[in-house]
Amino acid sequence: MLPACATRGQSRSIEVRIAFLTHEPFHPPSGGGSAEAIYLVQEMVRRGHDVHLFCPAFADAGDVAKRFEIQVHLFTAWQMGRYTSLRNFKYLAYPVLLQRMVERASRTVRFDVVLSQHAISAVAAGRLKQRLRVPVVMNFLDYLTGFMETWPRYVAPRSVIKALERFELSIPNRYQADGLMTVSDTLADYFASAGYSRERILPIYYGYDAKLFSLDENHSAMAENPPVVVMHGSFDHHHLGDIALEAMRRVAASRPDVRFRFVGKETATLTKFRRRALSAVPDLRIESTGFVPYSQVADHLRRASVGMVPYEESTGTHCAFVAKIVEYLGVGLPVVSTPLNSASRYFGNEPAVRFAGFDGESFGRRILGWLDEPIERRRKLGLAASERVQRDLDWEVIRKKAIAFVEKIQQQQGCR
Repeated sequence: MLPACATRGQSRSIEVRIAFLTHEPFHPPSGGGSAEAIYLVQEMVRRGHDVHLFCPAFADAGDVAKRFEIQVHLFTAWQMGRYTSLRNFKYLAYPVLLQRMVERASRTVRFDVVLSQHAISAVAAGRLKQRLRVPVVMNFLDYLTGFMETWPRYVAPRSVIKALERFELSIPNRYQADGLMTVSDTLADYFASAGYSRERILPIYYGYDAKLFSLDENHSAMAENPPVVVMHGSFDHHHLGDIALEAMRRVAASRPDVRFRFVGKETATLTKFRRRALSAVPDLRIESTGFVPYSQVADHLRRASVGMVPYEESTGTHCAFVAKIVEYLGVGLPVVSTPLNSASRYFGNEPAVRFAGFDGESFGRRILGWLDEPIERRRKLGLAASERVQRDLDWEVIRKKAIAFVEKIQQQQGCR
């Protein structure tokens, strides 16, 4: 194999051996950040690179490796995933063991670049930079510790959270990362403010699969009676709080026929929230589907009238480029969201997205406002929004931009 630096100045790159690190099982994607990994891997392989995936164990790994044409190195010391028990303690220990996995593999394979997903694997990637003497690119899909600001204080003391937030922002500088990709302009600003060079940061945003989340131009669900307000995702503390509860109470008071449907695994947070909601409004029409494979989520969204993003305010949520908004718009669904900084910066001029305040009263009014809109107007706005996100945020667009950036960093740093 030719040295990767031989590609400098050429229009087409040659094979590069990439160590791709993540703390989430690769397949099947469960939504959120885990969905992105598949599209990045596909793009790396499409460009002819030799991809070595380091991640927690998942079912049928051998078959998946063949299908994606990659080498898979599985972490098997304990179960990992967003729903695993003792998740936070496992996350803290994982980077050390992940680093050792890559070092063992490097005894027989010379990697040209290390690419990490999320803050957890970024720590391992940073430590590998000096050990392997290769360029490192870090991809931050969120400000992970910033989300913990909305957690109960007995679970996440504020002094601890602030220390973790400072550490997370220091990772690229601490380990001298060669390049940094972020999920939003807002998160890029935070890293730049922490001292990392803005010239080496590329906001790539967060995409969606336009083939999965395609538009149903009939929008028949919008005419359904009763209407459905939907939310999908992993249902953590920052997803469901007082804002969502008060908004549902406000909507139910004016439109008791409205159904609220939650699409995703029945987490402890969602169970507790449903109990609170029914205690406050006994006749509330609230439903949950349980776990739904990522490939089937769009079917549930198409059967809804309005999509909601009632995130509580925190540094993490302000930095998030919310996948829910993109996927709602992809299927032509109008959206109500709290005024998250990254979302309002990107979607501030999108007519199909309406921003409420960080309070349930205004959020509920925005939902009712959408339900009062003529169906034809909602369909028209949904169609236009779907076309826009398909043009700008389909994974086909984002993954090309991301891997081109990785190639550029590898070529620049690998030839020094």
